[in-house]
Amino acid sequence: MFTTALIQRDQTQPGALPLDLFAAIESLKKELNAVILAHYYQEPDIQDIADFIGDSLQLSKAAADTNADVIVFAGVHFMAETAKVLNPDKMVLLPDVNAGCSLADTCPPKEFAEFKAAHPGHLVVSYINCSAEIKAMSDIICTSSNAVKIVQQIPKDVPIIFAPDRNLGRYVMEQTGRDMVLWQGSCIVHETFSEKKIVQLKIAHPEAEAIAHPECEPAVLRHASFIGSTAALLKYCQQSPTQEFIVATEPGIIHQMQKAAPSKHFIPAPPINNCNCNECPFMRLNTLEKLYLAMKNRAPEITMSEEIRLAALRPIQRMLEMSV
Repeated sequence: MFTTALIQRDQTQPGALPLDLFAAIESLKKELNAVILAHYYQEPDIQDIADFIGDSLQLSKAAADTNADVIVFAGVHFMAETAKVLNPDKMVLLPDVNAGCSLADTCPPKEFAEFKAAHPGHLVVSYINCSAEIKAMSDIICTSSNAVKIVQQIPKDVPIIFAPDRNLGRYVMEQTGRDMVLWQGSCIVHETFSEKKIVQLKIAHPEAEAIAHPECEPAVLRHASFIGSTAALLKYCQQSPTQEFIVATEPGIIHQMQKAAPSKHFIPAPPINNCNCNECPFMRLNTLEKLYLAMKNRAPEITMSEEIRLAALRPIQRMLEMSV
């Protein structure tokens, strides 16, 4: 079976942290010839220190194009894995070894292999939010930015398995008219938004537009005036004349929305319970301190076998080719 691994040296006695972490990280970047890639869902400090901020598609392209010797990936495990797949000769660091993904966890490789075998002749399109093992069993990878475009390019007589997110798969089916076999995975963050509370917010803020990520449940999507990837949501709120938005995705993106449109008001869509469940607990494991320590200690480092890397590389390359 394919396996991936994280190399983690002892960080239990890191010593005193520098007073100015921003300056210390900049110094380490020069020393290592490192680049910091950060997802929109990271904490504001990490977004502000990053060399590149983006959604999964943008970050995949940035990882493929970088000339750095070291990639520090401020995101979750599958994102750092993708960077390693694209850059086998570079060191790829993940600030926190436990920064996983609830969606990726819903698609175990053994069970997915059995699911795939039960649907022979199907082309497998997998959302990038999955493990390297699932990518290795896929024909094409997609992101929320390009999933519709990818599926539209597949001949209509070719049956498709779409994994692992059922909500994104359902949305793609609606947009393309294609019937697909869906793996029943989901994201704990995008499942948690409350339709009732969003309706209440729209009543309280009648001029506000609701915008949503396609990983959200259908009950939430039907109240959105715009549905798109994280990057698409950011672009939309900049271009729309609307001054107030209810944002149904992980609220880390609001930091960039406020920077891009400081005169506008952004309201994070509330979860069903009175909790911080609309924040990804895995994304938020990364901190500026952990990012500094990862660079200082050169760990945790992402590694994987060449067998799985090459198998996962092919569907990622197909995605990049079909996204031009």
